[in-house]
Amino acid sequence: MIHIKNLRSGLNIFKALSSDIRIEILELLTRHESLNLNEIASKLGLTNGAVTMHIKKLEDSGLIDITTAVGKHGLQKICYLNEDLLTVELKPKGEDHVYEVDIKVGHYCDYQAVPTCGLATKDSIIGEFDDPRYFADPQHINAGIVWLTRGFLEYRIPNYLKPNQSFKELQFTMELSSEAPSYNNNYPSDIIFYLNNIELGTWTSPGDFGGEKGTHNPDWWPPHLNQFGMIKLLRINDEGSFIDGCRISNVTINDIGLNQQSDLKFKLAVSENGRTGGLTIYGQNFGNYNQDLIARVIYDVAEE
Repeated sequence: MIHIKNLRSGLNIFKALSSDIRIEILELLTRHESLNLNEIASKLGLTNGAVTMHIKKLEDSGLIDITTAVGKHGLQKICYLNEDLLTVELKPKGEDHVYEVDIKVGHYCDYQAVPTCGLATKDSIIGEFDDPRYFADPQHINAGIVWLTRGFLEYRIPNYLKPNQSFKELQFTMELSSEAPSYNNNYPSDIIFYLNNIELGTWTSPGDFGGEKGTHNPDWWPPHLNQFGMIKLLRINDEGSFIDGCRISNVTINDIGLNQQSDLKFKLAVSENGRTGGLTIYGQNFGNYNQDLIARVIYDVAEE
């Protein structure tokens, strides 16, 4: 993740994003794990010289990286995305104290699953499709994708705060989609987020996306199944709860009542009353973003 904490520090990135052609190059690299210069030029209908100039600006900004490989016609420059997520703070908040943890999407501490449902590691399906019993299989902690039609997944987040520290903001970044048999790009689902069983709000996933291979899916993953989700950033602070900067409720971090001894239990659930289109969460080796559930804790430190 590229995190821009003040606007001036992101000038190179903003300049790189000011070109329609460079945006198209980034879109190509989100659909393909890597491309060489010839492939990019061919797909855009441009000369290699024109593409090289744009690639140089994207590389200088840190948005893409380039490696050199030996091809049929000599050395080739291979381009790929350097990071999958870009966040910008429009209002600087000063120096934050932060810790971050990656939680494997299969490392849930509690669950309820109604078929269609299942889970898989990068090597194979765990158990059998649509059998909730396998959610308790010890291999579930290694899962890179988990899906269910109704129910929930709950994750325990470590609390490392000390007595002189207090919670300021919690952030959760995850790749999500709905869950349809096979896949359905138009399949809305209301997904509810909870912290310590307090409802934070709802985000509606527009579909269970397929028809195009997920960038990081293993080769054995069947093409007729769902392939990728949407990256979502959930934030809870003293102003409310937000998805990608849009308010989903007025529940603040103070309403949760956290301290250095609190449990942190984060739950994703499918609404029983809204559009019940299921839930899929993608982790490493699946989807378009090679990450698991990322939890970020921002905290204040009291002066001695």
